[in-house]
Amino acid sequence: MRAIVVERFGVVPAVREVAEPEVSAGGVVLKVEATGLCRSDWHGWQGHDSDIVLPHVPGHELAGTIAAVGDGVTGWEIGDRVTTPFICACGECEQCREGNQQVCPNQLQPGFNYWGSFAEYVALPFAQVNLVRLPDEMSFDTAAGLGCRFATSFRAVHQVGKVRAGEDVVVFGCGGVGLSAVMIAAALGARVVAVDTNPGALELARKYGAADTVQAGPTAVEELRDLTGGGARVTMDALGSNAIVHQALAVLRPRGRHLQVGLLPSGVQLDVSRLIGQELQWLGSHGMAAHTYPEMLDLVASGVLRPQDLITRTITLDDVPAALDELTTGTPAGVTVIQPPARRP
Repeated sequence: MRAIVVERFGVVPAVREVAEPEVSAGGVVLKVEATGLCRSDWHGWQGHDSDIVLPHVPGHELAGTIAAVGDGVTGWEIGDRVTTPFICACGECEQCREGNQQVCPNQLQPGFNYWGSFAEYVALPFAQVNLVRLPDEMSFDTAAGLGCRFATSFRAVHQVGKVRAGEDVVVFGCGGVGLSAVMIAAALGARVVAVDTNPGALELARKYGAADTVQAGPTAVEELRDLTGGGARVTMDALGSNAIVHQALAVLRPRGRHLQVGLLPSGVQLDVSRLIGQELQWLGSHGMAAHTYPEMLDLVASGVLRPQDLITRTITLDDVPAALDELTTGTPAGVTVIQPPARRP
């Protein structure tokens, strides 16, 4: 099969011919119909993830059809249309038994722990726990964006942050995660303010429900306080930046909630005295378990949420090396979806 193979961290990868994955007991192999290009893939390519062993195939947001079913997998057949969370949980540990598969200590992540979906085929472990059946009317392109960015934002905003109608929510960073958060928070009835350096991203944020937008810069905190009447109830760092974290905490009103979704590979320095004195909450959120997808899928089916509107670009595997390199200088507005060109039966 054709796949994007990273030979050296930070060096632009290439399309190679590699062996197709073999199905394992308890797992399946998918024919990849669509897969998202995410900033987390860039972090992995840069060597920021210690789990990655070279050579490596990235890709963790995916949708496709089952091409092979391993021993012990029941209820799934070749040809079924599916997606999966990027966190493939074991299904047997304490966290999984309690329904918290998104923090499973035995998790495997395609594109990080093993070869991922920037390829024509990808293997998925623990299929019984992690496969999500796609509605017939949902396109593979739409589904590919659910497994990381949209589902991550849905859990962060709705399940962890518990955003309520009428609350002021400030989203820092309007890439795929941030724009998803804008759309979801607005659909919940919140008043959303989006912050970014990219005017095109801010324009999309307004399109997806932001009541106001602010250009990132030295005056952003003051502007945001004015727009939120003295401070937001909820802030989210959807990009991952020490500077953003400080701004997000400075914008919160007392007893406000900060959602940290963006990765912080260089670490972060916190004003702990403000966290304590203002009783602020720092809430981490990491992916979303497969068993909680139905609520999100129902909202998509009803038209309340429209993740398909976030897709601004569709490319092929041959376009991926350049697109991955582009992330070094910034995040393009909207979501990029990769469609492997081969459609072998």
